[in-house]
Amino acid sequence: MELNVNGVVHNVDVEPDMPLLWALREVLGLTGTKYGCGVAQCGACSVQLNGELTRSCSIPVSAVAGQKITTVEGISKDASHAVQKAWVALDIPQCGYCQSGQVMAAVALLKRVPKPTDADIDAAMTNICRCGTYQRIRDGIHVAAGQKKLADVLKEYATAGVSKA
Repeated sequence: MELNVNGVVHNVDVEPDMPLLWALREVLGLTGTKYGCGVAQCGACSVQLNGELTRSCSIPVSAVAGQKITTVEGISKDASHAVQKAWVALDIPQCGYCQSGQVMAAVALLKRVPKPTDADIDAAMTNICRCGTYQRIRDGIHVAAGQKKLADVLKEYATAGVSKA
């Protein structure tokens, strides 16, 4: 079966009902996409399928053969995407486990809505973050969209006594 992942076509010999998540992680070695719940609820396994956000834990590889799959590793080769830059600059992750899925969701949101409101962000960002970094995620999306300046957000954090890390 052929999987087009991050612009590279891979021939994989897997069972057709294998979840895409396991093909990505175990067969192709792309471990940025995480296993969280296994039932497409938490979003840790989020990838883009033909540009649309998709939870990879519940979709079989047979359903995605020949389609364009983008993982967190495929967003940019050098962490130069605006969302990745904002995530690093604002130290958004705490434990970091859900963050590849959060980044994928943010990238998909900004593709659809380049200048999102807080309501747009709240509606689109349905991934679960056990550490509760939702406000930082929202700030990161606004910074990536050019709606807030990084320096201003960092100043707000400092004024509020929020540590950068």
